[in-house]
Amino acid sequence: MSDQNLKIIKTEEQYHSYLEECEFLLDKAPSAGSPESDRLDLLTLLIEKYEEQNFPIEPIDPIEAIKFRMNEQGLKQVDLAPYFGTKSRVSEVLSGKRPLTVQMIRALSSGLGISVETLVGLHVDESQDSRSSDTINWKLFPLSEMISRGWISNIQNKARNKDIVEDSLKKFIGVLSDNNHQPAAAFKRTLQGEAYSPNKKYSIFAWLSKVVQEASLDPVVNDFKQGSLNKEFLKELAHLSWFDEGPKLAIEFIEKHGIKVVIEPALKGMSLDGAALRTPAGNPVIGLTIREDRLDNFWFTLLHETVHIWKHLDTGSTFVDDLERSTEDKIEAEANRIARDTFIPRVAWKRSEAYLRPTRESIEQFAKDLKIHPAIIAGRIRRESGNFKVFADLVGYGEVRKHFSKFSVEEKL
Repeated sequence: MSDQNLKIIKTEEQYHSYLEECEFLLDKAPSAGSPESDRLDLLTLLIEKYEEQNFPIEPIDPIEAIKFRMNEQGLKQVDLAPYFGTKSRVSEVLSGKRPLTVQMIRALSSGLGISVETLVGLHVDESQDSRSSDTINWKLFPLSEMISRGWISNIQNKARNKDIVEDSLKKFIGVLSDNNHQPAAAFKRTLQGEAYSPNKKYSIFAWLSKVVQEASLDPVVNDFKQGSLNKEFLKELAHLSWFDEGPKLAIEFIEKHGIKVVIEPALKGMSLDGAALRTPAGNPVIGLTIREDRLDNFWFTLLHETVHIWKHLDTGSTFVDDLERSTEDKIEAEANRIARDTFIPRVAWKRSEAYLRPTRESIEQFAKDLKIHPAIIAGRIRRESGNFKVFADLVGYGEVRKHFSKFSVEEKL
């Protein structure tokens, strides 16, 4: 290993030299805080900077994005007919013979979750949509489900008076604002993330309100300190995945640092994994739905939302995330990258046997080396390859909800 001071990478030769040194240090597995560990972190930053400047990500082709989502969701061309109008138009668009129309783009964005930016190659300003309106249509709340789940208990299901219903919903939603008597202020929260959908806005606000209520009923003991969140915090959190009781240990660890974690299953039709937000009092909260009872989904969601708490809540946004979708949003992409690199350092990933020759044995060995659960590695292979049939026995199906009493109650209802 060279003793010379590290410098900004300017040549390809220097780039490969730094990669080799990274590989050497990774093999030594230096302890956190050691000079070698600090040097490894600095090398990684320099390499990432060089790669960002010299290997830019090319804009995603709209047709390729559609085909990727079809493969991801197991869709055939006939399944896309509702978005294009006819079967023949699907074939014509996917073959490049017919351009996408505005109506197609709107339908694909809403139905398949592909961003408008990807489909048209332009940034679309959504700041003037219905979420900014002071007018609330109380009929659009999923009232029946809210009642059945015990969220609103003072309304008789068969004799709903309009004024009573509206008053109850105002109180329920009002917890999202500084003043419980101003539910319209709650609706001015800026929602960001791939789980946001105008069609599900009322369900999202109902769910967020429940999360804030739960956080207020059982607050954390310790005060949150922004400075407590850093790379070492994330690494320690990631290493808890190694343990059988990892999900419970992780939530205990996060709450000891002043961040409340609320587990609340999503309402029907919501494509939501998690959320990061602040209460009106300014306290950080992570909401988890655990809609996918899989370890790989749980751990990635938890770190993704923790990154939002660390990096992004000062923007004033509430983040609602569907992490099964791909994203081009810069903030979401940053949260994905930091979470991904915390579990598996970028340099280590591309040189690992699990990446080059994925087998059960190589995945389990790599997980042991990194001190993380094999499900995280298996999940990444499935995601990057687009093949969700492989390593299904390694991603930890049925290994999350069993740790939380919330689901034993929900499943009886």
